[in-house]
Amino acid sequence: MVANANDGTNRAPYLRCDIDGGNLFDLPPESSGPKGEERAVLQAVKAAGFEGVQGASIALCRELGLGCTFSPRINEPAEADAHAATCADAGYDCVTLHVGWGIEDDDKVYALVDAVLTASERRGIPLYIETHRATITQDIWRTVQIVRRFPDVRFNGDFSHWYTGLEMVYGGFEAKVDFAAPVFERVRFIHGRIGNPGAIQVDIGDGSGRTYVDHFREMWTRSFAGFLRTAKPGDYICFTPELLHSQIYYARLIKNASGKLVEESDRWTQALLYVQIARGCFEEAKKKRA
Repeated sequence: MVANANDGTNRAPYLRCDIDGGNLFDLPPESSGPKGEERAVLQAVKAAGFEGVQGASIALCRELGLGCTFSPRINEPAEADAHAATCADAGYDCVTLHVGWGIEDDDKVYALVDAVLTASERRGIPLYIETHRATITQDIWRTVQIVRRFPDVRFNGDFSHWYTGLEMVYGGFEAKVDFAAPVFERVRFIHGRIGNPGAIQVDIGDGSGRTYVDHFREMWTRSFAGFLRTAKPGDYICFTPELLHSQIYYARLIKNASGKLVEESDRWTQALLYVQIARGCFEEAKKKRA
């Protein structure tokens, strides 16, 4: 199942740029991002051109004309339908899922995936399994096997977990992205985060002159191209920057001129840059499709 605007129009398949709450509601004082009450923050989000938020008040989002998505965890098959029902009733546009802990045997993995697909169809809400460390999709090889078993599965591509965690450049980046092609073809949501071979979230400067940024451009472009191959009018793919704070060891800390430890980059301005990069990737994917 793919997220659709359901607005009664024949709008061509499109890229929807959201932002994750973790990239928004815990910004440090030195960030240029919006501060204050949630309403004021969400108003600033909309003014900046974002179209939705993951992990914000759905009532406020609807009032302000923003989309809203959610992201729970599923450890047992029975939890899939419960989460799907709750999220569908609440009115979320789509849901990204952390599924399992990554130590399950194949039977358990396949039972979890089958439960997600069944729940998505039954409740009428797109459920996207996230490529994430400490989940059933933490390994490229196993994720491809999931696709072979369940070709209707759809993913949230959080590729920094693979790029850094699996050190994709070691042994040949191109060979690995070619192997993962069946996954890219099924990505319908992207958590935008760029890492390098040694760190999962890094300052990308202006986005130029860094090989690892080019590698993420390729993975995002492949994902957008996969979406466009089967997308119908009104369908969209979400691109959602998710640059997280230092307390959970994502944002790196450096000493500023005063010797104070601060986050390496401004996660708000980096998110805005990510959106520019993603939009360029989407245009490139459209060219390849043509």
